[in-house]
Amino acid sequence: MSFDLMSYEPRGDKKNSDFFHEYLPKIYERRSMSGVADQVGAMRAIVLQVETNALFDTLVELYVMTPYRHTATYLGQTHKISVLHSHPDYPATIVMAPLSPSFEDFIPRINRMYPLARSTPQTRYVGEIYGATDLNALTKTLEDQNIRFEYSGDTENPFYTLDGFRFTTPSDFTCNRVGYSSLDFNEPDSLGLGDRVLLSDAEQAKLDQAAAFGADSKIAPLMLGIDHLATRILAGEREDAILEFLTMVPYYFWGAYNIFDMNSSTNVNRNANVDDDKKSPAKVFTANNTPSFVNSFEQLPMPTEDFVRNFGRRLHHMAVEIQDGDHGAGEKNVDFVVNTLKDKGVPFLAHVVGECKDDPNLKQIFSKHSKNTLLITEYIERCHHYDGFFTKDNVAALTAAAGQDEQYKHGHVFD
Repeated sequence: MSFDLMSYEPRGDKKNSDFFHEYLPKIYERRSMSGVADQVGAMRAIVLQVETNALFDTLVELYVMTPYRHTATYLGQTHKISVLHSHPDYPATIVMAPLSPSFEDFIPRINRMYPLARSTPQTRYVGEIYGATDLNALTKTLEDQNIRFEYSGDTENPFYTLDGFRFTTPSDFTCNRVGYSSLDFNEPDSLGLGDRVLLSDAEQAKLDQAAAFGADSKIAPLMLGIDHLATRILAGEREDAILEFLTMVPYYFWGAYNIFDMNSSTNVNRNANVDDDKKSPAKVFTANNTPSFVNSFEQLPMPTEDFVRNFGRRLHHMAVEIQDGDHGAGEKNVDFVVNTLKDKGVPFLAHVVGECKDDPNLKQIFSKHSKNTLLITEYIERCHHYDGFFTKDNVAALTAAAGQDEQYKHGHVFD
């Protein structure tokens, strides 16, 4: 996919400020002139952290609910780290767990600030890693643009300062990091993550059992890869979060839509250099239209603002694309996948929304929050080569379902 960013007209009905319209083209131009557009490639990995005792359970969950499969596990200085792959052209998944439950760095410190994140202090989506050609030149270029990076001594987790990697400090607007690397993520031994450790026979047998479930039930081939990653942020930080992200990676602002029923907007950013979003998944930012204290005048819904106030700015869900097609008897593939997972005991927030008849459209559904990662997994089928990114009715229904599950109830986390 190739087009002129300067002449592209973003889709959607969400109105942006004069500030946003002034600086978006400036960021595109500076990105090109400074070399960032040429130095940064596609997304090569996503990074999660979970509790000390949740690493293996997370692997099993990913086997059942996604196309990811375990490649290798390493013992680092402070963390045990597992690497999973789904397809050599798609981002790997890196899951870290601190060796000690009392490990202290940014993650537990920020999690303890929010009522529904305190009970899982080590659990948080960290960010993505993008391919890069010259880490030193890229770092200098972005530091000149006031992007901050981690250096040895700045962070308690040495993963962020490994040779061959550069990580930004957590964003003030999203709490996510952006990482860069020139290494080959399809060769995890080359990443320098630590000493390779083998799974026990019992652990390997459990993963084999989870893989067999996907194969025998015939859902595994239908799960293609990650379609998008959605972060929830505060109402007043929407434009800043988008512009900051676009400063650091070769994505473009695809567009934004008001979701009036939920008093929020969905803002989509895509990589123009790939022919398939699964090679470098879209980044979505969702924000309330009004801050909570102003919203109190109108008493409108505010599930997105509530989520951030309860959990902090963070990734809310990752979407797995389901192969378009009919499984049989008028059942779309996404319905078959979801019904099979329900029979396995995977809980979902509501029914599949959207219709796939003769016209291009979307069908989508949210799982409940994972007890291991706190993330929702979305399943999405793009029917009949649907070329849009979402439908407003679907997003409203999904947002409402998630909002009912994410309320702060007298200090108790959701069930």
